Amino acid sequence: MTANNQSNGHSAEEHDPAKALEALGAPELDPYEIDFLPEFERGRGPRAAFVNEHGVLIGDHEYESPNSPLQQWSTETDPAVMAGDEWVHPFKDIGFRSEENRQFFEQGILPSSPGSKFMHPDKDVAYQDGLSAEDAGESGPDAAPDK
Repeated sequence: MTANNQSNGHSAEEHDPAKALEALGAPELDPYEIDFLPEFERGRGPRAAFVNEHGVLIGDHEYESPNSPLQQWSTETDPAVMAGDEWVHPFKDIGFRSEENRQFFEQGILPSSPGSKFMHPDKDVAYQDGLSAEDAGESGPDAAPDK
């Protein structure tokens, strides 16, 4: 990356993750955090924002960083570079604000429908979990034997 980011006109110095991290100050409860039950607070990781291995500040609620692969995306970018815990803040991720996550992490209420913890909004990925091999239409050496 050059000293000047051509896409937004800001200099690299203006986007120094270490300086931005220092400017955030104390990691107090902010609007994106939820009030985790004590059992979900232990061992979660840092409450403060952090700079990940790609030089991107995580936990500052600024989702555009010149060091982020999202800002430099091309047909050659491997989407796997954005996978992993280093891209999600353990306390300040906006996903915690969903109704289901708040019920679970703040009140300890488990999701109500079977498989809902592993369900995409339009795909029930746990569908075949409770089916026998015969019901699921499996055949071959690993299929359940006929009765």
